[in-house]
Amino acid sequence: MEAKAIARHIRVTPMKARRVVNLVRGKQTNEALAILKFAPQAASEPVFKVVASAVANARAAADREGVAFNEDELFISEAFVDEGPTMKRFQPRAQGRAYQIKKRTSHITVVVATPKKGGE
Repeated sequence: MEAKAIARHIRVTPMKARRVVNLVRGKQTNEALAILKFAPQAASEPVFKVVASAVANARAAADREGVAFNEDELFISEAFVDEGPTMKRFQPRAQGRAYQIKKRTSHITVVVATPKKGGE
């Protein structure tokens, strides 16, 4: 069983978000949430929310299908960060010049799954 969660247009640069996502890729969801809760990076908060949302989506899918659900079995099968639209701002500089500031955004995607059984 798989469940997915996506957070779009998050105001954190994709490079910084990827550092955080790399910490939890492939881990059990409970362990990943514990890591993200205490990670010092600012990007860990939105990633935490996406992982928690993916777990909730898995619970809802299991209820809908009438399948037994065990949260302890879930692990992060896929996690990646794509670049979103960049907001361009200008800051005045010396002698009438302007300096461009790029405020980057990210799309964070997390897929959680239960391990495959031998016969499947």
